[in-house]
Amino acid sequence: MDSRSLARRCVARAVVCLWAVFMLPAMAMAANTTFPIAPVAVRSALKAAWQKHPRYQASEARLVASRARLDAASQPLYNPEVEFAADKEGADRSTSLGINLTLDLTGKRRVRQDAAISRIDLATTEARLRRRDFVQLWLSSWAELQTAQRRVDTGQRRLSLIYRFAELAIKQFEAGDISGLERDLAQLARVEAQADQSQLDADRAQAEARFRNVGGIPELAALMQLPTGSLSTPEAGVAVAIEQLPEWQVAQAEALATERDVSVARSNRRPDPTIGLRGGRIDYGPVQDNVVGLSVSIPLFVRNSYRAEIVAAQADADAAQAEAQRVRLEVGSERRRAIDSYRVTHAAWTRWQASRGTDIERRTSLLERLWQQGELSTADYLLQLKQTLDTQLAGAELEARLWQSYADYLAATGQLERWAGMEQTP
Repeated sequence: MDSRSLARRCVARAVVCLWAVFMLPAMAMAANTTFPIAPVAVRSALKAAWQKHPRYQASEARLVASRARLDAASQPLYNPEVEFAADKEGADRSTSLGINLTLDLTGKRRVRQDAAISRIDLATTEARLRRRDFVQLWLSSWAELQTAQRRVDTGQRRLSLIYRFAELAIKQFEAGDISGLERDLAQLARVEAQADQSQLDADRAQAEARFRNVGGIPELAALMQLPTGSLSTPEAGVAVAIEQLPEWQVAQAEALATERDVSVARSNRRPDPTIGLRGGRIDYGPVQDNVVGLSVSIPLFVRNSYRAEIVAAQADADAAQAEAQRVRLEVGSERRRAIDSYRVTHAAWTRWQASRGTDIERRTSLLERLWQQGELSTADYLLQLKQTLDTQLAGAELEARLWQSYADYLAATGQLERWAGMEQTP
């Protein structure tokens, strides 16, 4: 190899190394920007909750049952029968020993095995759907609990402000700066704030109960703050095909399973012959002789033709096909609704964050200063304070709707399990 070729190879290797150093991290960052993932704490908590939840245990049990049914369907359909007979008529006696075996000449074992395989596919897709629904419910409950906690914190802030305001009102009444009517108005506002706070506490308790129902640990929920800043609006072409969604896969697996049940019902109408072989001895007084016999029997489906079972299986298959078409229609419309709803909610949340009116601390301090300076009446102060705190409560509600619509969007576009890191989780 000459020096010029060696130089060209060295330059090429250097270019490849520089591309790997600079471009691969950029590509990874771009991928993460296009599709954000849940924080590590959220992923860990969600995975632990799923693997300890009864839904996971039920899914695993159904999978074990379907595999056991496949093992059963893979076994030979008929077992041999042993027959022993002994007769005595006067001086004549006969004894015989035989074996009978029904032969599966019509392929019943094969079609039953195919039907069992389809049931495994159905159980697998149903397990994925349960896991996806669990992730969606866990995420919604988690966001609801954090929202409820923020509303409680806002209520506590309101309660402390109203208590402070009521105490100042008493002092100003004693100093003659305000009337008794304004003092009573401050006292009534304190009572109302206490009642509202009790309702917020009750709402949080309900949210905590719902979070516990999906295996959540409310004591750790505060460690997993809502990463609202990492959310992005839906991108075109990000959604997976409808055929990859678990709802559609369950419907298709159910349709295939019912079709194979029709094959099983049809195979049951075909009779299988039974072959028998016997050997024995007959004694005619002092004379003895050996006997060998062969028998073939075929059942006659006269009294019961098993046709009704085929009709019922075919009707179930038709119903499953119709159900699959219904699921396809609903999945398509739900996807469109989820994308549009999330886009609108995300835009509303962005506008809410950019508004100066959401700076609660600044507004409450300004209102109290204006009231103490006499530029605001007590009624105006209470009204504007209520509006200010209601704005913060509304922001918490909007954030909860944002997360609910985000979970619906991820579920409808087939990205929820990837976001939660549950794709490889059983």
